[in-house]
Amino acid sequence: MVSNEVEKKEEVKVAEEKHVHHEKKEHKHVEAEVKAPETKGDDAKPPDAPTGGAPTAAPVAPVAPVAGALPPRPMARRDYKWAVCHVFSSKNDTILTVTDLSGAETLAKASGGMIVKADREEGKPYAAMQAAAKVANEVKNRGITGLHIRIRAPGGHGAKTPGAGAQSVVRSLARMGLRIGKIEDVTPTPTDTTKRPGGRRGRRV
Repeated sequence: MVSNEVEKKEEVKVAEEKHVHHEKKEHKHVEAEVKAPETKGDDAKPPDAPTGGAPTAAPVAPVAPVAGALPPRPMARRDYKWAVCHVFSSKNDTILTVTDLSGAETLAKASGGMIVKADREEGKPYAAMQAAAKVANEVKNRGITGLHIRIRAPGGHGAKTPGAGAQSVVRSLARMGLRIGKIEDVTPTPTDTTKRPGGRRGRRV
């Protein structure tokens, strides 16, 4: 009888241990199921998703240009009304003549001899600057905003390089607010020439 009671107690004890072990397994399984969706949600969350506030607007697709439409004109672009400034610069004088692009109509003219009284001052930079200022004011009154400059030395039998007033003319025109376009040297250089003046024994001094 005693042995039977001991066996029954051992069986009850083993059954209780099995029941407790089974409950622990079920509890671990429930915890794993609860944690699984949390980790899955964290992984699926985008890194740059906003945490709160209003939802972000969808990106706007670029509008396709209408066929045949002209592109928008740049705002910084300016329209200039052009003319040509012919500069004759020699050792003794500086002569400026402003014409239209074709050269048919004269718009303004000035020279160093119109500015100074002494003959020796006509080809100097000061007379050239004053003549350029006078010409610039006249063409601006006519609506001209840009000038192409053509510089000419005497050429031919004379000097092939412009005088001292040519550079002063360009600087003065630019400072007067005119847009300077092309600057060309149009000095005539003969490929063959006629007989130089002075005779066989040269010019008598």
